[in-house]
Amino acid sequence: MKAVRSTGVACEGVRVVDVDEPPGFGDELLQMRSGSVCGSDLMYIAMGSKAVLGHELAGVREDGSPVIVEALFSCMECELCLSGQYNLCPTHHERALGVSLDGGMAEQFRAPAERLVPVPEGLDVRDAALVEPAAVAWHALNLGLTGPDTRVVVVGAGAIGLLAAAGARRMGAEDVAVEAKHRYQEEAAERLGARIGVSGAYEVVIEAAGSASSLARCAELVAPGGCIIVPGVHLGPIELDWRTLFAKQARVIPSIAYCSNGGHKEMAESAKMLAEDSEIVKTVITHRFPIEDAQEAFRVAGDRTARALRVIIDPT
Repeated sequence: MKAVRSTGVACEGVRVVDVDEPPGFGDELLQMRSGSVCGSDLMYIAMGSKAVLGHELAGVREDGSPVIVEALFSCMECELCLSGQYNLCPTHHERALGVSLDGGMAEQFRAPAERLVPVPEGLDVRDAALVEPAAVAWHALNLGLTGPDTRVVVVGAGAIGLLAAAGARRMGAEDVAVEAKHRYQEEAAERLGARIGVSGAYEVVIEAAGSASSLARCAELVAPGGCIIVPGVHLGPIELDWRTLFAKQARVIPSIAYCSNGGHKEMAESAKMLAEDSEIVKTVITHRFPIEDAQEAFRVAGDRTARALRVIIDPT
């Protein structure tokens, strides 16, 4: 069966290989239907990973039911896992798909049954890989206590940022603004109902670009007593203008992946959002390739001039 494996060399990207056994582990064998290319996949390649890539995944069980994979293969035994905070399990990083373990960008994949979330009616399984990054954005918004009485600004309008804007509107935020680098990103944000340009200060600031300059911008935009939520990936030490944050008594909260809140999986909630608002999928998924063309898919995903937001690889 075909799988997409990292070469471990950034300029080479990936190659399509034949594998004898489905990657992954667990009691469910899935026929994969979609896997999307995340910035983390590009980072794993640059870091030298030679694993099968893919952690934004959706497929079909042996009984034909479509599911999304929660790409957090934590221990499910520790206190954190049992409380629903499996994103904080100490074993999570030891089982990271696409770097510590082979991921699911393949024709078949094995996953634990407890890590599968049903695809709701109204969402095509071929688009359902988008649920994973939507859940990352949803978790960040939950950490910020986003709701009808909050003003939200998203700094960075890649897929995570756009999904955060859509999620904030879904949660009833009264004002959702987006700051983006490129006009095509602004157009996408406007299609999702966000406002381009900022006005005043914001109780919830989402840093979705993963750069030092965007984090500094967030400190300027946060309201007194507000919070900066950071799903953007920062590797190593970072600098913050502490005087600005100190004067505002603002909080900075790192946000990792997604979890279960009060028995409700954030992935299921974000899947419901995508199922009930088809414009989000139409806006954020910009490119689609068969698995045989995975090299081109990764090239497009890493090319800033290609205007790509999320690139889907279809293993069928």
